[in-house]
Amino acid sequence: MTDGLDILLVEDNPGDARLASEAFKEGNIATRLHIVQDGIEALAFLRGEGTGGGSHRRAPDLILLDLNLPRKDGREVLAEIKNDPALRRIPVIVLTTSQAETDISHSYDLHANCYIVKPVDFDRFIEVVKGIESYWSSLVRLPRR
Repeated sequence: MTDGLDILLVEDNPGDARLASEAFKEGNIATRLHIVQDGIEALAFLRGEGTGGGSHRRAPDLILLDLNLPRKDGREVLAEIKNDPALRRIPVIVLTTSQAETDISHSYDLHANCYIVKPVDFDRFIEVVKGIESYWSSLVRLPRR
């Protein structure tokens, strides 16, 4: 992709959102990062609700989704995305602290494209985010928006 990735990060932890933002800035790939703090905001963003310009859907190239979110958790958001014909092709990477086998299995049952456990180590977290960016921007061919 020559114009970089358009990524929606759904993350309620301000520290993790800031770390991800910094990691994307450090990368050599142009990335537009949109950050929302819960599942309701994520779905509103994707459906173009509350943007002031009517209801124009926004389809990022990639969604990074935490599972444990306030108001509407990541499992519910993932299910809604993958059940919506206008959104289901957007790759969703579950990026969460949960290592529970039930969360991993359930995420894939809901058609997550990838499941990554967030590292607690700062440097490793930066490395993981950069790896996501590199993989999805240079190796994978995404459908045109």
